[in-house]
Amino acid sequence: MTKERLLLMPKLFGYFIIILAFNSCKKDKTATPQVQTVKPVTLGLYEYSSGVNKRIFLPVSQVGTKTVTYYTVFDTGSSGMTLDADGILPASMITSSGIQFTGDSVVVNGITVTKTTGTISFGDNISSTKEYGNLAYADITIGDQLGNLVLKRVPFFLYYKIVDGDGNKLSAHSSDVFGVGPGTSYVTNIIQSPLQRFNTGGNLTGGFKLATLNKSMFSSAGNYVSNLLTIGLTGSDLSSQGFIMHNLNYYNAGGYSPNIPATISYNGKTISGQILFDTGTPSTTVIEDKTATNAIGNLPANSTVTITTNKGFTYTYTTASTANLTEVQNPNNTGDTRTIFSLDFFISNEYLTDYGNHRIGLKNN
Repeated sequence: MTKERLLLMPKLFGYFIIILAFNSCKKDKTATPQVQTVKPVTLGLYEYSSGVNKRIFLPVSQVGTKTVTYYTVFDTGSSGMTLDADGILPASMITSSGIQFTGDSVVVNGITVTKTTGTISFGDNISSTKEYGNLAYADITIGDQLGNLVLKRVPFFLYYKIVDGDGNKLSAHSSDVFGVGPGTSYVTNIIQSPLQRFNTGGNLTGGFKLATLNKSMFSSAGNYVSNLLTIGLTGSDLSSQGFIMHNLNYYNAGGYSPNIPATISYNGKTISGQILFDTGTPSTTVIEDKTATNAIGNLPANSTVTITTNKGFTYTYTTASTANLTEVQNPNNTGDTRTIFSLDFFISNEYLTDYGNHRIGLKNN
């Protein structure tokens, strides 16, 4: 109501105030909206092996409006999903030099592809893979007919080219990754774990639990193992399930780091370091020892390795010829200072990432 109109209606002014007061009283009695209660979602994963290499795969069955069947590497060592554009976008859009379209973005098959481009690297100076692509958004269905979940408008990296450390182009979808780390992609901090798009309602905390893997189910057939991945954490998960929690450090590049301070003992030697527990490393744990000068390479079978984190989690294992393979490297060679534990760690231990409170939980099986 304008000031001029109020001046023309002096007899109604007091009445209007009474109406406002009455409405204010009524407003106080409005019911508080109920908070949505959500249950955790549990999915299975596929356990695959080829020789000494092991992988766990999470299927992606729909991207945008396009039905697909892609088996992505479930990777605790990186943040964000990467998918090859082949079979997702029209072939005419994909060239060796990039994804072609006009404008700042384009929507194809329910997938928004943006002009933001970048390169993602996996591995170290000794062995590496690079993906070249664009930031994209889409609804993503993870899982398959044995159990699935739709995640809304997931930011992810849609790559058009993938090469190895020697520059050789790899086949399409040879390195699709489902990165569930607590941080963000180095391409853009918009890309993070797709599981962060899970609606936790008012009762859950964002994050996931990974149960111990079934050693006997790894095979070249890729066996489905139910109930390995639980998405959405309860109060019990965070307080009374026996996980030892580790607070994470934040960095401007990459966000919250999954690296955990620890001491590492091998062959009678103890060093300090940062440990990454990485489901994306298929076979060999790499101990980074900056003091190592001799006998750098594989530890012999029956070597004992023990780690103790800064929060008191302890794990000891013995190397063998076909499992718990471990090598010692100097970071001057690899360009990486982190000690990286391979997938074998997850056969003996449970793992939890708490996105809401920026923590990682570890638990001996």
